[in-house]
Amino acid sequence: QAPLVESGGGLEQTGGSLKLSCIPSTRTFSVSSMAWFRQAPGKEREFVAAIDWSEDYTHYGDSVKGRFTISRDNANNAINLQMNNLKPEDTATYYCAASSYLVVGYTAEEYAYWGQGTQVTVSS
Repeated sequence: QAPLVESGGGLEQTGGSLKLSCIPSTRTFSVSSMAWFRQAPGKEREFVAAIDWSEDYTHYGDSVKGRFTISRDNANNAINLQMNNLKPEDTATYYCAASSYLVVGYTAEEYAYWGQGTQVTVSS
């Protein structure tokens, strides 16, 4: 089993909204940063959003800034991604990631723990 589990993906039309959630399947690692990445077929993995655990600092990729919001769900030790005003170019597999160390460039290589992904499809 993957250390992180994503849920909430599905099919939505342009302009609609979806909410993704990510929970740990185990509790054997510490977390300094958690993030969302996405990858479409034939495309490179793209940074979406990250949240710093200690200071609640958030950072967003340019393509989703102003439309997506990352947040923590303390009751479930989870993170969420609220996606509003969806566009067809948001269609991708969305992956949750976690790092036990502070990240510098928000690259995929800086995150050691990953989920298996959840599919988001936005129709035009």
